[in-house]
Amino acid sequence: MGTFTFRLPDIGEGIAEAEIVAWHVKVGDVVAEDGRVADLMTDKATVEMESPVSGRIVSIAGEVGDVIAIGSPLVVIETEGDEAEPASGPSTGSGRAEVVVEVPVEKPVEAVPIVPEPVSVAVRSENPNPFERPSKVLASPAVRARAEALGIDLAEVKPSEAGRVRHADLDAFLAYNAGGGYRPAGSRHADETIKVIGLRRRIAENMAASKRAIPHFTYVEECDVTALEAMRAQLNDARGAKPKLTMLPLLITAICKTLPDYPMLNARYDDEAGVVTRHGAVHLGMATQTPGGLMVPVIRDAQDRNLWQLAHEIVRLADAARSGTATSGELSGSTITITSLGALGGVATTPVINRPEVAIIGPNRIVERPMFVPDESNRSGGGERIEKRKLMNVSISCDHRVVDGWDAASFVQALKRLIETPVLLLAD
Repeated sequence: MGTFTFRLPDIGEGIAEAEIVAWHVKVGDVVAEDGRVADLMTDKATVEMESPVSGRIVSIAGEVGDVIAIGSPLVVIETEGDEAEPASGPSTGSGRAEVVVEVPVEKPVEAVPIVPEPVSVAVRSENPNPFERPSKVLASPAVRARAEALGIDLAEVKPSEAGRVRHADLDAFLAYNAGGGYRPAGSRHADETIKVIGLRRRIAENMAASKRAIPHFTYVEECDVTALEAMRAQLNDARGAKPKLTMLPLLITAICKTLPDYPMLNARYDDEAGVVTRHGAVHLGMATQTPGGLMVPVIRDAQDRNLWQLAHEIVRLADAARSGTATSGELSGSTITITSLGALGGVATTPVINRPEVAIIGPNRIVERPMFVPDESNRSGGGERIEKRKLMNVSISCDHRVVDGWDAASFVQALKRLIETPVLLLAD
C-alpha cells in the first residue's frame, strides 16, 4: 500500500487559487483513474478535476466554498502500489483538468444578483416553441438517480454539451433554483440555508464592489418606437434565410451610431491608477441570465456589424453563455453594457454598472398608450389628434466620477432621435 497526494495543478496562466464548488468524492470512497474528484472555479473557468490514480480517498482539502492555492493538496489517495507524492516540494500535480464553463475574467459581471434590477437581456434562440419539452433526455444512470433523489425533472435541466445532462448541469440547476426541486403551487416547505458559492458568490462580490466604489446616477427617457417596430416587422417579412430581428439589434445599432459623439460613455475607469480609457471600438456586453447566474458575453466591434450580423451574434453568444461553452475572451473586455428584462422590463430600471465600465443602458418594456400627434390631415397645420403609439423607456446608469448628468441626458436624447427616426439607422 502507498499514498498519493493529488495537488491542485496549474490550471491557467496567472491563476493562484481556486474555489471548491463541488465534491464528487468523500473520505472512504474508491475512485478510479480518470474518475471525477471535484469541480473548482477560478477567475477564468469552472474546471473538472480527475484523479490521476486509482485508490481509496483518505482525505480531502476542505468544504464546498473553500479556496485553495495552486500546488496545495486537493485529495490524498491510498493506492495498491507504492505510488507516493514526489518528494521535491510542492509540485503542480499531474491531474487532469477539463474546462467546462467559462466566466468573465477581467471585469465584474454586471450587476444584478438583485432580481428587481435588470439582470438579463431579452436574447433568445429562435425556438418556435420554447415551452416544448424534449421527448427524451440523455443522461447517465448515476445522473438520473441523483436527479430522482433530488426531485429534479431532467427535462427542465439545460444540458451543457451534446444534449446530455451531466452532474455539472444538475449543480447549475440547483444553484439557480436555490437548491429546490419541484413543489406544487401553494405547498409549504421548510426553510433552506443555501451557501453562496461559485458564480453566484462572484456576482455578489462584483455587485457589492460596483455599488460600493461607483457613485451611480440614472437617467430615464421615453421613446416612441412605433416607427421602429413597423420597420422591424418589414425587415423580418423580407429577411429570407437571415435571422429574425428582435428589438435588440436595432437598439445596438442606434447606440453604436450615437457613441462617437459621446466618447466619455464608451469607456473604462481604472480608479486605482486614476486613468479613464475612452475606446474607439464598441465592445458591447449583453447581460444574459444563465442557469448558473448572470453572465455578460461581449459583441466585439459592434459598430462594424449590420443588423443581421448583430442578430446572429446575439443568439450565438447568448446560447454559448447559457450552455457553458462561451470562452473567456467572449466573456470579457466589454466597454459598455446593455441589459433588459424584455417583456418583464417594467416602466423604468436603475441598472448597476458593469465595473470597470462607466455606463450601462437598460431598455424597458414596450407599452401602447394614446398620445397627441400632429394631425397631418389638417391642411391649415397646427392641429393635433390622438393616436395609439408604442412607447418604451430607456434607462441609463452612469459613473458620476466620469460622466456628468448633462452628458448622459444629451446622449439619450441623441439616441432617442435615432430610435424615433429609424430610417437613419440604415443610412451610412
